[in-house]
Amino acid sequence: MSKVRIGVVGAGSVAQRGILPHLSQADVADKIELVAVCDPAPGRAQAAAAKFGLPQHFTDYHDFLAHADVDLITLATPIGMHYQQGRDAIDAGKHVHFNKTMTTTAAEATDLIDRAAATGRKLVASPGEMNRPHNQAIKQLIADGAIGDLCWAVCGASFGRYHENEIYRTGSDPLSTVDPSWYYRKPGGGPLYDMTVYALHGLTGILGPAHRVTAMSGVRLPFREFRGEMVPCDADDNTLILIDFGNHTFAMAYGVPAGGLTDDDNVHFYGTHGSIVGLNLNGQPFAYPQRSLAESHPDGIWAGHQWILPYATTPHHAIAEHHVFVDIMQLVDWVRTGTPAVATAEHARHVVEIIEAGLRAAATGQTQVLTTTFPA
Repeated sequence: MSKVRIGVVGAGSVAQRGILPHLSQADVADKIELVAVCDPAPGRAQAAAAKFGLPQHFTDYHDFLAHADVDLITLATPIGMHYQQGRDAIDAGKHVHFNKTMTTTAAEATDLIDRAAATGRKLVASPGEMNRPHNQAIKQLIADGAIGDLCWAVCGASFGRYHENEIYRTGSDPLSTVDPSWYYRKPGGGPLYDMTVYALHGLTGILGPAHRVTAMSGVRLPFREFRGEMVPCDADDNTLILIDFGNHTFAMAYGVPAGGLTDDDNVHFYGTHGSIVGLNLNGQPFAYPQRSLAESHPDGIWAGHQWILPYATTPHHAIAEHHVFVDIMQLVDWVRTGTPAVATAEHARHVVEIIEAGLRAAATGQTQVLTTTFPA
């Protein structure tokens, strides 16, 4: 296949600030053709198609599946919709990229994996955190004994209010009135599924599959305000998960409304001979490919990590969400050339199970044994 025809499902914040701009750049035009966009909000798909030059736009997903001239779909929709939309796409013969998080349960992810395998479709699930050079370097440092025997790690994210304040939600036209309410509701809402998922992909990508979890969790903020209206919240927003990696090696992952122990989705590791905290080994910067380029970013090294991802050539530097673009392009290359992607559905399923089992452990008071795995 010389070019892969792509359809974008969901024209909300992540699609507007990242997916559509990246896929519209001239340097990927030899590999892809951006064909269609689908969104149920009145006028949004049409406006997005006009802005980014797409020939087709749809408001109904099943109409999109039946009539959009696409080979590959990227789902930029609320997480709770991913399973059914992914299943329908696979059954329609499409390859599928899932924006994080792939599904809300491991059983859903398994069904999608099995359906894709049975039909020859390919699946990629963001976030591909092991595409990041610093995570590959950390994995090697730990394997080489740079901090002695690893004892424990910590990672997580704080929800804050950033979804309410995005420019795509505070205007008056179809592209700037995107409702964030789903982030606070089941299924698929809350900081674990939306944000902690990054750190969990990094943690498990570095340490491998986990064995069991236990947790405390609940809804700390039952209401949030958006455009002067109070939005009821039923998705857990205050969660601490303890994760057992075997041999008495543990980690804590958090998804909370405020505060945090780590920055920028990174993981802190502590061993008998030292620590890896952020981008420092025992307090000193450690080396990894293109670190100097990342450090040159005007907004700092963490922002610069977007520049050193695969496919992130200069035309993409000013666009957000590079990591999503990378995962989509790796699926494109998998379809075109047979080169598998880093962000596998099996890895995503394992992270989904950690989240799902953590919430179940909190609800039942019982430690949960994990049943999924992935090639580490």
